[in-house]
Amino acid sequence: MANKILYVCQEISPYLPETESARLCRALTQAMQERGNEIRTFMPRYGCINERRHQLHEVIRLSGMNLIIDDNDHQLIIKVASIPAARVQIYFIDNDDYFSRKAVLADPDGNFFPDNDERAIFFARGVLETVRKLRWTPSVVHCHGWFSAIVPVYLKHVFADDPIFRDVKIVVSLYGDAFPGELDPEFRAKIEGEGIKDKNLDLLNAPSYENLCRFVMNYADGMVAASPDIDERVLDEIRKCGKPLLEYQNPEAEDFFDNYNRFYEAIQ
Repeated sequence: MANKILYVCQEISPYLPETESARLCRALTQAMQERGNEIRTFMPRYGCINERRHQLHEVIRLSGMNLIIDDNDHQLIIKVASIPAARVQIYFIDNDDYFSRKAVLADPDGNFFPDNDERAIFFARGVLETVRKLRWTPSVVHCHGWFSAIVPVYLKHVFADDPIFRDVKIVVSLYGDAFPGELDPEFRAKIEGEGIKDKNLDLLNAPSYENLCRFVMNYADGMVAASPDIDERVLDEIRKCGKPLLEYQNPEAEDFFDNYNRFYEAIQ
């Protein structure tokens, strides 16, 4: 049975330097489309992405909405590009306040941006509002990387009664992408400001990478160990949580992508 899969990705090659998750997201979207699934794929439009080289262009009919994050208005800009070799289209979430800087998650000295929490919130809201505007109903939402970790809680709360998302199943892939220290101390309050009341928010009182992973597990219907380098404590928590888990497998394995397809079927 074909699925309609929404991929929410922290990074995808060739738009960013190759990392484990950027390579996997690039290959997985193509492989799932080739297997007859209908897909939509989103990532942030970080300022270091060369728009001319990759032929990004704004989608006027989808842009222009304002999203309020922590009482401030931020304009949502949607851009789109195609990976010609894969015949896969990528939607980019853009905003001048959050994504114009020529970097991904840290400055040239390696310092993590202090507003990464708000950038992740904006990205999550931007993706879901855009999918709603597209009037496209996914059967699976697959989130890759910690930067997409706000999407599942929004799906279970803010967008829970929306017919487009009501029956969706959520898959979360975890990688070895831990960030240092903690996100902004007001991170929990900013999510609560969206009208979300949930006991799991207590985990964000200390918004470390480990606690963010624990938090997102509560809203997933299935988990994927997408890297051999996942923090051991996080991996242990995944195995204990009782959710369906696709264990790490070598991307070169012959049945690698078929296993993903089977996993999507198993959680529905």
